[in-house]
Amino acid sequence: MHSYNIAFYGMSSSAQHHDLESPSAWVCRFAPLIRAGGWVLDVACGSGRHARHLAGLGYRVEAVDRDNEALRRLAGVAGVTTRVADLENGPWPYAGWHFDAVIVTNYLHRPLFSPLLAALADGGVLIYETFAAGNERYGRPGNPDFLLKPGELLELARGRLRVAAYEDLYVETPKPAMIQRLCAVSQSSGAR
Repeated sequence: MHSYNIAFYGMSSSAQHHDLESPSAWVCRFAPLIRAGGWVLDVACGSGRHARHLAGLGYRVEAVDRDNEALRRLAGVAGVTTRVADLENGPWPYAGWHFDAVIVTNYLHRPLFSPLLAALADGGVLIYETFAAGNERYGRPGNPDFLLKPGELLELARGRLRVAAYEDLYVETPKPAMIQRLCAVSQSSGAR
């Protein structure tokens, strides 16, 4: 069994929050909704478990994280481009870019919600999975600033994305936790 080290949430380096090796079952389940051969943004990717998985499925992946050492683990992975960027204290590096999918797992920085949605191409897929209110009973993160409020991901999608699936639940693996998950598809705006 893998274990999370959720030191990232305001407590330590970003390398420690992404020590899982296997891709999330949620990401794997909804990856087929991404346009074949599409361009994917893996946000706060850590050592790149999702970037590797998606590149292996034939997607082109832009993997971004603030931890250059973690990104080095992706060096030489075909189909993956990396970018070192501090998404919380620096400018959003993808203004004007549009991706066929945006993947976010085990990461929450609410000021990025609007830029993440703006980065979706028409028909683009948002796959988001992170910790939710109630997780403080099971360990880190426990700070409410780093826990989704009830229904928060649904509110993010409301009126902007078509929800394919949503869950707000307790999970046993890879560690006991409260999790919110969303898979939603960008609706054609006709204005891009």
